Amino acid sequence: MPYRRTPQVQARLDAQRAGILKAAAELLAERGYAGCSVAAVAERARIATGSVYKHFPGKAELVVELFRGIVGHEVDAVKAAAQEPGEPAERVVAIFETFAVRALKAPRRAYALLAEPVDAPVEAERIVFRRVFRDLAAEHIREGVRTGLLPPQDAELTAAALVGAITEVLVGPLTTDNNGAVAGLRPFILRALGGSDAGHP
Repeated sequence: MPYRRTPQVQARLDAQRAGILKAAAELLAERGYAGCSVAAVAERARIATGSVYKHFPGKAELVVELFRGIVGHEVDAVKAAAQEPGEPAERVVAIFETFAVRALKAPRRAYALLAEPVDAPVEAERIVFRRVFRDLAAEHIREGVRTGLLPPQDAELTAAALVGAITEVLVGPLTTDNNGAVAGLRPFILRALGGSDAGHP
């Protein structure tokens, strides 16, 4: 007869898993991916290293789950920003400006999310993350084209190019504390969309 966990045992395991993820999130924010080893997570969570492996096969799988939670919060934030009143181009700007502002509040974690060298499973999750942002931006670009507020263009291609460009722009500020480049995001995005940017010739 297969072993069935009692509710009390399951509750303890769930609490331990939550503690592991909390410890990993703290380390990711402090030290990045390189500093988020299984041993370091176990020490921060005050459990044995072997206990971490009961929940996750390894570091990469642990961080993948952590990334999914982080991405969910970021997507919710930019979706809310993009629902504010405004033309489609303004909504695209809101998506990327909101993400940039939030990234700069937790630079080490954001660098790990965007650009730090990582293992293959985490890199695959990073690609999913970028596609989610691409699709969000593309939705508003298509609306702009449909309504004639933006010139005809391949919405998905433009959105993908913006995701790549904004990621590259953020790498500097996230690693040097020089936030000057972020101030130029708005005119850059508007120009890339083909919209009006009269204030920045």
